[in-house]
Amino acid sequence: MQRLMLKSKLHRVTVTHSELHYEGSCAIDENLLEAADIREYQQIDIYNVSNGERFTTYAIKAQRGSGIISVNGAAAHKANPGDLVIIATYAMYNELELQKFQPELVYVDGDNRIVDKRQQIPVQAA
Repeated sequence: MQRLMLKSKLHRVTVTHSELHYEGSCAIDENLLEAADIREYQQIDIYNVSNGERFTTYAIKAQRGSGIISVNGAAAHKANPGDLVIIATYAMYNELELQKFQPELVYVDGDNRIVDKRQQIPVQAA
């Protein structure tokens, strides 16, 4: 059996640009791409914490160390500079692969600088 699992996420990054007339995609600081193991042109899902929008696009590189998160093309209608978003990737794993499975979870500050990396989400308390 194959299971679709969260592979990685950039948690609560801040959108820095929204470029309607740029080729569709999401430009992400190369440091963040590497930390979350996201490849250029890989499909990503974006969950906008600020307005509830959820959409799919693909990742492209933004300048390393810039903190840029730029939502481009048609998706620019779904996110504005200053919005908080979660960027997630998923992958299929078989039961054997799941024995070693750990997602890459990346947490940032208000300037999209990495402050923490984890492989699990804490249990939600009652």
